[in-house]
Amino acid sequence: MAEQNTRPRPKGREAYRHFTAFATRWRDNDQYGHMNNAVYYELFDSAVNKFLIDSGILALAGDKTQFLVASSGCDYFTDVAYPCDVDVGLAVRRIGKSSVTYDVGLFLADADITAATGVFVHVNVATADQRPLAIDAPTRAKCAALMIEGQ
Repeated sequence: MAEQNTRPRPKGREAYRHFTAFATRWRDNDQYGHMNNAVYYELFDSAVNKFLIDSGILALAGDKTQFLVASSGCDYFTDVAYPCDVDVGLAVRRIGKSSVTYDVGLFLADADITAATGVFVHVNVATADQRPLAIDAPTRAKCAALMIEGQ
């Protein structure tokens, strides 16, 4: 039986529905002269939370629910280093009862394919006890707007 080629591949901008621009910083580079792996995750987290804030899902203070990261991952294709601008693209892969799975793509600002792709899973929990809660209909609808057919 032939094995399927499941090696991650870069994606184009059409794979994402929402974009946030960021500027890299001097401190983002590591001793090898490229952006440290942890910074990719910071950018993914910032892009997802900016979407939540801008769409009115996350108010930061006093919310009875919050999204916590349950899982994340990243595949790297092209070096990124300061100084450059990047765009982080978001799409929603799946909306479960209490979780949202985002596809995330990091692009150099002038590039058409990702320098890195990632997955970011958020679980909706009660702020008081951190127990999972069903995602309400308005939040579900806002996240569903980022879904791309056929992915």
